[in-house]
Amino acid sequence: MVKKVILLFVVVGTLNSCVSKKIYEELDDKYTNLRSSNSALIREKDDLLASKKAVDAKLENLKSEFSELSTSKEILDTEFASLQHKYKNLDESYKVLSTQSLKKLAEQAAKNQELLAQLEEKEKTLAAESIRLEKLQKELSQRSAQINELQSLIDAKEAQMQQLKNAISNALHNFEGKGLTVVHKNGKIYVSMENKLLFNSGSWAVGAEGKKAVEQLASVLSENTDINVLIEGHTDNDPYASAVLLDNWDLSVKRATAIVRILKGKDVNPTQITAAGRGEFSPVDTNKTTAGKAKNRRIEIILAPNFDEISKLLNE
Repeated sequence: MVKKVILLFVVVGTLNSCVSKKIYEELDDKYTNLRSSNSALIREKDDLLASKKAVDAKLENLKSEFSELSTSKEILDTEFASLQHKYKNLDESYKVLSTQSLKKLAEQAAKNQELLAQLEEKEKTLAAESIRLEKLQKELSQRSAQINELQSLIDAKEAQMQQLKNAISNALHNFEGKGLTVVHKNGKIYVSMENKLLFNSGSWAVGAEGKKAVEQLASVLSENTDINVLIEGHTDNDPYASAVLLDNWDLSVKRATAIVRILKGKDVNPTQITAAGRGEFSPVDTNKTTAGKAKNRRIEIILAPNFDEISKLLNE
């Protein structure tokens, strides 16, 4: 069962830098690609859970078929025993009637031959069912082992994420209640930082207190190299424009990349990190109140486990 996920918002920016049209377009393309990559990761997780459900369903079907075959075998065993008994009786009758007329003897012999043929056919059917039952039992055992291994991997990933959540909470406990939250849900960790902890209004330069929080987070992430890190910048819906940036979307991207640079500077592997700006289009509260807007202006850092090992097992 997938648990809580952590929202982490980190924004890194360099104030007073001019962005050319070409750089803006590159950032916009990068945002699109990164957003697609994030969606793919979510779909991949959903596909993995769907695959596990399909394997579970197939296991139940195999168990049902195994039960039916066992019942069929018992019926065949009973029929086989009954035929043996009939054959024995007929054989005894044949011996008694052997002194009777040749016609009756021929009739009895024909019946005996028919019963022997039936008996041989039942023996063949019983042997085939026994082989099929044995094969099914092996497949059932293999499926059970695969499901157990898959569940162990999922449990290990969940335990790893819980340990990571605890490590992050310990590293950032001085900032909780100051616009920072750490949540574990749906198999991911979400670290959320409100702008009041990180940036001044309209700026993408990280303040001293915010930089300290991001660096403390980096100290944990640098020791967890198999975790995927997605940094999302978010704004409220107040219009924004400057000589450098065009709108809130530009601003959210600049803030996300500002956080990326701090993490990278503290030895977090760049191949783990994805930066994205979502502008005003993914609010967590209403934009009709001052408090709601403050919650919407944030950086979210989303930490997800690497599912390559689970995908490999499902594809075997």
